[in-house]
Order: sequence, then C-alpha cells, then structure tokens
Amino acid sequence: MSFKKTNRTIHKWASIAISLPLLVVLITGILLLVKKEFSIIQPPTAKGTSTEPSIPFEQVLMIAKSVEEAQISSWDDINRLDVRPSKGITKIRSNNSIEIQIDSSTGKVLHVAERNSELIESIHDGTFFEKNANLWLMLPISFIVLVISVTGIILFIQPYINNKKHRRR
Repeated sequence: MSFKKTNRTIHKWASIAISLPLLVVLITGILLLVKKEFSIIQPPTAKGTSTEPSIPFEQVLMIAKSVEEAQISSWDDINRLDVRPSKGITKIRSNNSIEIQIDSSTGKVLHVAERNSELIESIHDGTFFEKNANLWLMLPISFIVLVISVTGIILFIQPYINNKKHRRR
C-alpha cells in the first residue's frame, strides 16, 4: 500500500471516528463563547449598591436559605460562592444550578435564575457523561484531531510537491 493511499485512509477513518464528539465540542464551545449574551445560558450580572462587601458569610447563607427554589439548607447545598467586590455583589450557586445574586452590602436579593452554563461546560469537557471522560474520551479525540491535521496538511501539500517533481523532470 502506498504512502498516499495509507495517508488518505487514516485521514478518512479518523475523521469518521471523531465527527460526533468533535461536533458536540464545537457546538457547546460556541454556546460557551456567547453565554453572557443569552440569559437562558447565564443570568446577567446585577450591580450592587457599594463596592465594599459588608455582610458576613453566615448572613449570605441565611439569605440563600430564604430562596426556596435554590433548595439550600446548609453550606453543603452550595456549589460555589462568587464574590465580586467591583460589582458589589455575591453570586451563590446552589447544587441544583440556581444562581442567587445578592447585594454584598445590603444583603438584598437582586436576581434569582437557573444557570445552564455549567451543564453546557460539563457536556463540553465530557464530564457530563462520566467524571473522567475528559481523560479517556477528550484526550484521545485531541490526538486524533492532531493526526487529522497532520494528514490533512500532507494531503494538501502533496500535489504541490508532485507538481514540482514533474516540472524538474
């Protein structure tokens, strides 16, 4: 089998093997790039009254508990706190993807909404399907994309090399 035919065969089958996973990564990547433009993906960030946070974390927990849809009863129900002093807010993300934005100085609830960007991120990196999928799925896909890139470059350059050889003869 010639190098040219082997190269094309590798390129074709590698392309087929990664087409669906690569499509998922591309689509979710596009959604993540525009997530701040669509409130259904990521709620818009509110602005607090002061850039000096003054409420203690225990009060943050009490405020979070008061928002029923977040289903927060203890710190274990909170996935993450995001304190943004420059905006004067604290974002509380519950384990059920509800985001609560509170004013860091008054404690007033400014915004409550579902945050879908984490779901999209988990699909994008493969952890939605399995915790370690980013290693056993995404890493091999990355290597296959590398192989496709190299074989594609070879397929692109090869006619030019052949034409140059023919002109020399």
